Amino acid sequence: MDLRKLKTLIDLVSESNVSELEITEADGKVRIVKSSPVATVLAAAPAPVAMTAPAAPAEAPRSAAAAAPAEPAAPSGHVVKSPMVGTFYRASSPNAKSFVEIGQPIKAGDPLCIIEAMKIMNEIEADATGTVVKCLCENGQAVEFGQPLFIIE
Repeated sequence: MDLRKLKTLIDLVSESNVSELEITEADGKVRIVKSSPVATVLAAAPAPVAMTAPAAPAEAPRSAAAAAPAEPAAPSGHVVKSPMVGTFYRASSPNAKSFVEIGQPIKAGDPLCIIEAMKIMNEIEADATGTVVKCLCENGQAVEFGQPLFIIE
């Protein structure tokens, strides 16, 4: 299912009195559940991925332990945030070298990581020049829209 069709379905559920919608197609199954003002999407292809509407991110219903990862109180420097929901990868393949390491100088436009969303590998680039101070995500971790990924000083 393409992203435009998925967004249209989310918008339709958000604006209607329907509280839950499930669609099965050849390439996977999508279930949209309206939990408050924001619709939550659970896509189940090979591996379930929790997604939220991009306009106003909300936590997907999960166990309490996985719902709120520990974050620093106030990170100093520039924070690179996830532009989408997906799975975070530091390298292009499991055996490849990471795109960036802690302490490495980078320029705006340099690749930092990959976020896999709906079986599409999206290369995330640095939006600032500086030095990578901290990586806030683990390899293979699910990330939410707007979640901090790296700190650059």
